[in-house]
This record gives sequence, C-alpha cells and structure tokens, in this order.
Amino acid sequence: MADKVLPKKQAGFAVEVVKKLREAGFEAYWAGGCVRDRLLGRVPEDYDVASSATPGEIRRIFGYRRTVAVGAAFGVITVLGPKKAGQIEVATFRQDSTYSDGRHPDSVLFSTAREDAARRDFTINGLFFDPIEERVIDFVGGREDLERGIIRAIGDPALRFGEDKLRLLRAVRFAATFGFELEGDTLAAMRQMAPQITVVSPERIAAEMRRMLVLPRRAAAARLFLETGLAEAILPEVVPRDSQQRRAWEESLAVLERLDEPRFPLALAALLLPRLDRAGAIEICRRWRLSNDETERAAWLVEHQLSLVGARSKPWSAVQGILVADGAGDLVILDAALVESGRRDALDVAWCREQLSRPPEELDPPPLLSGDDLIRHGVPRGPLFSVLLRRVRNAQLDAEIHTTAEALALVERLLAAEA
Repeated sequence: MADKVLPKKQAGFAVEVVKKLREAGFEAYWAGGCVRDRLLGRVPEDYDVASSATPGEIRRIFGYRRTVAVGAAFGVITVLGPKKAGQIEVATFRQDSTYSDGRHPDSVLFSTAREDAARRDFTINGLFFDPIEERVIDFVGGREDLERGIIRAIGDPALRFGEDKLRLLRAVRFAATFGFELEGDTLAAMRQMAPQITVVSPERIAAEMRRMLVLPRRAAAARLFLETGLAEAILPEVVPRDSQQRRAWEESLAVLERLDEPRFPLALAALLLPRLDRAGAIEICRRWRLSNDETERAAWLVEHQLSLVGARSKPWSAVQGILVADGAGDLVILDAALVESGRRDALDVAWCREQLSRPPEELDPPPLLSGDDLIRHGVPRGPLFSVLLRRVRNAQLDAEIHTTAEALALVERLLAAEA
C-alpha cells in the first residue's frame, strides 16, 4: 500500500521543487488548483508546478530515477517526492495548438508564463503563486473572480470549451464545489455547446460525474447539470418533460441533497429515482462504462427502492434477504434521506438500522437444511426442490422452526400437501 501523503510534507516538497528549478536558473511557480485552493483557505489535494524548464531539463535537474516522463509529449514531467510527500507534476510553460479530438492539443509550443495562463480553462485555475516570495501572479483576473465567486472561462468561452469539451462538465463541478456562479458569457457558451459533450469519451464523462455527485453541494451540481443542457446530452432519462416529471426531478434532488456522505453508486441511484427501473439504471451505467461493482450497486438500489417500506410490520423473512445484501447499508441511507424529504417512515429506518447492528450470526443464521439434506431425505431434484428450501428458510427466519428435525418435519408436511 502506498504511503499516505501528508499535507505538510507535500507542501514542503512543492516548495523544494520550485527552489531547485530557480537555483538552476529557471522560472518556476505553483500553478492551477493548488493556488486557487490556497487562496480559498482550503488544503490543496495536490500541487502542480509550471516552469520555463523543458522536460529534458527538468529530468536532468531532478534525476532520471526520481522523474517519470509519461506526459513529456505535452511538456509534463512527474517528480517523485520523499516518503509521504507525494509527487509533483512539473509542466513547461506552453501554448497549445488546435484540439482536433476535443481533448488533446495537436501539438504544444513552449512559451511564457503569461501565454501558459492564457491557454488554461477558467480564470480561477489560471493563477500562479511564488512560494519563495509568497506572491500571486495573476495574468487572467482569477483573483478577482475568486473574491467575487465567479466561474469564468479564460478568453473566449467558445474557444476554451472547443479545445476540451469536458470543460463543460468541469465548469458545473467547480461552480457547485465552491458555491460560485457561472459568468454570463461562459454560461451562454455552455448552453450553446452542451450537445457537443458527447464527443468526450464515456470514461471521462463518468469520472466527472463521480466527482460531481458526491460533492457536499451535489444537488446544486445536478441543477446546473440540467439548466446548462448537459443532462439532455448525457442523461436524457432524467430530464423533466412536463410538470409531473418536474416534481419527480425536484423530489430526486431533495433526496440527493440529504444523503449522508454517499458514494457514487448511491448518489447516482438517488438521481435516477423514481423514474427508472433496474434495466434503465443498468443501461446508463453501461453507457458510461462504469465498473461492474458500480453498475450492480446502483441497479440494486434502484430495484429495491421500495423494499424496506413498512419493514417493521413485515415478516422477518420478507426483509432479511434485503438487509443481509451488500447494498443494505446504502439502501438504509437512501431511506433515511427519503424520511428527511417526507417520503418514508422514520420508524422503519430506525428499525432497519437496529437490525443491521445485530451480530452476523443472528442477522443471517446458517440454514437448517441444505440441498444435500433434501437429497439424503429422498427428495428428488425438480421444481419443488427450491420451493421447499425457500419455505423452510422462511419458517426458520420467522422462528416457526428451530432445529433440523423440525425443518424435515415441515418438508414432510409440505410434500404431503403437494401429493
């Protein structure tokens, strides 16, 4: 298992990378998200450095054993830090040419810090910071937009989104993450270009949706997702077409907002309710090429959205199979969110949580009978075989029988009734 990165060690390493580049005679600054987060009082998740040094010069400065050249074609070298300090991507100041695939520049031209800032996506991500002199370098008005709470594309929004269509989704995510507003021209370009998001690979779209739907402001993200037209292009199944569907959409957002720190499959299932069934959920997951585990969990939650309604009043055998399933915890979280939005009984949720706290041997005791037991008892395999096992198991769970002898006696009664 990789060492956990410690924020202080990571920040110290990021300073050392800049110092070493400076000592070698090159210009170097922290760049992008780490600068934005620092100005917002947030702890950066990672650090990027932009420099006038070329990829070859970066590798010579830090050594070939401590560098990885995976992104060298785009001027990016990864510098490996000491234990628990993580790694830093060092990118050469560059200008990008055209983006024929709507994702990658066809070629790059090494340039200046000002030109490098101008090719980035949004003003709040176009800032540099000198950690030696502790000063912000702002060529694009990003600091003012941070203070005003605005997401603004750098330069012409249509050009920025045209270079990489995924920026359409990233704009929504950034606005929701920070509680910012989309600047007018940026929003207008997004609405106009939203249908073009489909040129982006399903995997990249899914990666953004994974991040967006687990944000603290995930309901706000979903609203922007709809209002910008991106939902129509990516997830048309949830787009409301009439007043009834609009109410269903608002109910879904209310549940999504109230989920307790959901993982992505749970958040996705909440967004899909109550409009889609298991098959519809699976179709969306496959369209986005989600993992099998993500697909199965989201589809299971959609399928069983009503399974715990009235749970405490049902026979234990009717709900036990749900509560021992892998997704039971998520289903109870979903029901708790439905309680808060006024659509479930709080007593049912409390009861289900109480059951989940029971020891495993009580929650899911070993069956009193197996298929081998039935065969030894002379029961031939056939349609009745599984029916007998299920009836015996239900009787065991409902405390109607307690021993193997009682289970076999029940089998005899059931067989006699069928004769």
